Amino acid sequence: MTWPYGYGYIGGVKTIAAGKFKDACLKMLDDVAATRTPVVITKRGRPVAKLVPITMAASAPSLAGCVVRESGDPYGTGESWDDDRS
Repeated sequence: MTWPYGYGYIGGVKTIAAGKFKDACLKMLDDVAATRTPVVITKRGRPVAKLVPITMAASAPSLAGCVVRESGDPYGTGESWDDDRS
C-alpha cells in the first residue's frame, strides 16, 4: 500500500524521491534555506524524512556589556595591609 501524495502533510509541501534528493542535495539545502519551504523526502512513495529550515533560538538575555565603568578594586576591603607599605 502506498500513501497518497501529501498524506499527513500540509498542502504546499514539496516532495522528492530519495534518489533524486541524493543527486541534488546541496542545491535543495540552499533552496530550503532561501524559500523557508520544507521538503518531504520519499522512498518508494512513502515519506521517510523531512528537510526543514532551521530556526535559531532567541538568545537568552544576559548582562554582558551592561557594565559602563569599573573603578577601584572590586575584591578589596579598603584596609591597608602590611605588604602594601613601601
